[in-house]
Amino acid sequence: MTNKYSCKICAVTPFNPISKSCKLSQLTTDLLLMEGTNGHNPSTDKSTYGIEFVVSCAPSSLLRSFSPYVGGVSAFSWSTLAFPRQLHNHIDMADKFALCLPSSSKDSGVTFLGEGPFYFTSFPNLDLRSILSYTPMVREDKKSLGYYIGIKKISIKGISIPLPSLKSGSVKLSTVTLYTTLRSDIYEALVSSFSMATKNIPRLKAVQPFSLCLKSSAVGSVRKGFHVPKIDLEMESGKNWTISGDNSMKRVGNGTTCLAFIDGGLKMKEAIVIGTFQMENNFLFFDLGNQKLGFSSSLLSRGTSCGSFNFTYVLEH
Repeated sequence: MTNKYSCKICAVTPFNPISKSCKLSQLTTDLLLMEGTNGHNPSTDKSTYGIEFVVSCAPSSLLRSFSPYVGGVSAFSWSTLAFPRQLHNHIDMADKFALCLPSSSKDSGVTFLGEGPFYFTSFPNLDLRSILSYTPMVREDKKSLGYYIGIKKISIKGISIPLPSLKSGSVKLSTVTLYTTLRSDIYEALVSSFSMATKNIPRLKAVQPFSLCLKSSAVGSVRKGFHVPKIDLEMESGKNWTISGDNSMKRVGNGTTCLAFIDGGLKMKEAIVIGTFQMENNFLFFDLGNQKLGFSSSLLSRGTSCGSFNFTYVLEH
């Protein structure tokens, strides 16, 4: 807090998570408009007007790395100033939110704030909460703002991959990391095991940043089905987060498809960082009050996707 012109000014540094840059700015408040939903559609009657949120103004130079449709960044962390936490404190909404990222830029993903229910057009009578498995979120201290979970083992075709020195809380969820990144020893074990399980699929020259690339026609596709094994992450709760071919294999062109995991080196702060490619078309429900994560595994196997929410407005009476 500084004094300027006899006024108290709180200096902050808004951060661009893509360019990893920040600028000096000021903390202020603004009124935000939020759209409500009945779980099926956005509802004009349940929009929330006049809630005053704590925000900071970012210089336009800080936004240059974003698409022209992006006007800023909203935090969804443990911080009391994060968007869901502020909303919870303002109107006593359940301290929960859901995230569903699409696999195509042509589709709109969706973020829900609050308890739910959540319905997609493919299954209008299925509340997505009913298909979720849960695992505890790990928070080592109150200064830790990211979301962490514990993983007991990784397995491919029932064969476990060694996870040396993997302590609880060393697996981070990140929406600014494109592909799941693993500490070198874990990465090498994963690639070796996956390579053995796909030994009958022709290899092609590796394409950076990947190290194991296969012939696309032999790998398969979402539409025709994948011919590669699923990767099971056994959570601390004993439930499996299953990574199927649509979240493990990345088409890179020229008939090449690569295992979409990255070697993060031996000095990673977290042993595993789960990135957005592995989250695509997975419904994730963050229950902050009870410190647990709900996860669906791929929605594609259920005949729906994160682009299936109906964004057509309905007027409720």
